[in-house]
Amino acid sequence: MSVRSIVDMADNISGIIRGLEVLGMRVEVGDDFSVYRSYRSFCTDRSELSPVFDTTCSFIDESNGFWICGFDRDDELVHTQAARLLDLSGISLGKHLDMHRHKYIVPDTTPDPDLTFFSGPEALKSVTGSVGYHGDFWLPARGLGGPRSQGATSFLSRLLFEILHQAWRPDFVFAFVPKQLAAKGAQLRYGYSHCEPGKWIGPDQLVTNEEYLVSMSASDIQNVVASEVQPLQLSGQVSSIGVSLTSIESKN
Repeated sequence: MSVRSIVDMADNISGIIRGLEVLGMRVEVGDDFSVYRSYRSFCTDRSELSPVFDTTCSFIDESNGFWICGFDRDDELVHTQAARLLDLSGISLGKHLDMHRHKYIVPDTTPDPDLTFFSGPEALKSVTGSVGYHGDFWLPARGLGGPRSQGATSFLSRLLFEILHQAWRPDFVFAFVPKQLAAKGAQLRYGYSHCEPGKWIGPDQLVTNEEYLVSMSASDIQNVVASEVQPLQLSGQVSSIGVSLTSIESKN
C-alpha cells in the first residue's frame, strides 16, 4: 500500500466519520462475530442473523470478515452491515450460490430450500476469484433526524468499501437487494455500479423470491474509493455525539 493511498483512505474515512457524527451516530467496526451476533440479538423485529455471518453456522473471523454497527446517542443499535471474503478461485458465483444457497436464501420464502436456486443475472457467470460479499445492511428510517433521508446510507456503504478495498483488494464484491428497494434506487445509494434482476426458483418452477444482484469489479471499487466523499445535505438541525472507530486486527 502506497503512502498516498494510506493518506487518501484516512481523509475519506475522516470525512465519513465527521458526517456520521453530525447525524449523531457512533460507529463501531470489528471482526469478532460473536460480538456481532450479540449485537444482532437485540434486533427482535428483524429476521435471524444470516448463516454467512453466524459463527454457529460458518467459519468467519478476522481473516475473512468484518462488521460495522452504528449506535445513537442512547447507545441503541441503529445500523448493521457486514462483509465476508469468499475464495471463488476456479468457480463462478453461480456455482457458489448453488452449493451454499441455504446461507443466502431469505428465511421462510420457499417451501423447500433444497430445491431452490438463484438464476437470472449474467454476473453469476462472470464473478469469480477473490470475492467480497456485502450483507445484513440495515438502517431504520426512524430516529437520528431521519438518517436515510440525510444520506447516511451512502456514507455507511462507503465506509465498508474503504475498509474492504484496503484489507482485501478483491476481484469483485456483490450483494443482494430486495426487488422493492431496488425499484427505489437503493443500489445507487449503496454505490454499486451493476444491478441485475434475479429470481429464486423453487419446486415446480415457482418463483419464491425476487432479488437484484448488485456487484462491482476491482476497478469499480477503485473508482468508488478514489472519488471525493460528498458532504451530507442536511434538511434540518440534528444532534451530534462523538464517533469512535475501533481498530480491526486482521491477518490480511
